[in-house]
Amino acid sequence: MAAGQQTLWGLLPFLVAVAARESLLNICMDAKHHKAKPGPEDDLHKQCSPWKDSACCTANTSQAAHEDSSYLYNFNWFHCGIMSNKCKKHFVQDTCLYECSPNLGPWINQVDQSWRKERIVDVPLCKEDCEQWWEDCQYDYTCKENWHVGWDWTSGKNQCPTGSMCQPWKRIFPQPKDMCEKIWSNSYKYTTWPRGSGRCIQMWFNATEGNPNVAVAKYYANWGEAPAARLLGMAPALLWPALLALQ
Repeated sequence: MAAGQQTLWGLLPFLVAVAARESLLNICMDAKHHKAKPGPEDDLHKQCSPWKDSACCTANTSQAAHEDSSYLYNFNWFHCGIMSNKCKKHFVQDTCLYECSPNLGPWINQVDQSWRKERIVDVPLCKEDCEQWWEDCQYDYTCKENWHVGWDWTSGKNQCPTGSMCQPWKRIFPQPKDMCEKIWSNSYKYTTWPRGSGRCIQMWFNATEGNPNVAVAKYYANWGEAPAARLLGMAPALLWPALLALQ
């Protein structure tokens, strides 16, 4: 084997690891309303506008994210009476982050669901974002701690399942950590990292100062904290071009 080929073989694991990490950056989930690739959007609606320079959502999706019961998922925020505006704004922002952000790659996992092939798991949410969300919803009501599953959909929209009852928010979610981690099946992970730390994802940010989540995604991708299963799944596709170059 030529010296150049031996060197390339030696570098191959490193090159594949680098390529795998880079592939986690600036990407969109394979999900119901996401674009195939992130790109600029001229007219993202209100709370989704911070992502307009590089978005995984369309303008129509951003508009629907603000509606009380939109075509996105037919989800009814008012299953236990009218949700307060200060509480609802966090769910709108949560939807915008999920639909629009291209910076969630390190936490994307494959799933076998009819409406999506990928989802996010354990996204490290900044302390202030989680705690303010809980603070603003603490006087609202709900009947379930996991809003992903278990609803009664017989009417075409989610309703509280038989046997459940509407209760004060703080009884269902005693602490901010309970809400942030349980409400969407561990999509988020509560952290004590503050905004601006570079170690947590911000739901809220001022786009005129740049998107802080770009650096956060890069940190988690580069330091090996991305889901191992996702990286292993990418390895064959990344290895083949390099192997062919050695023929």
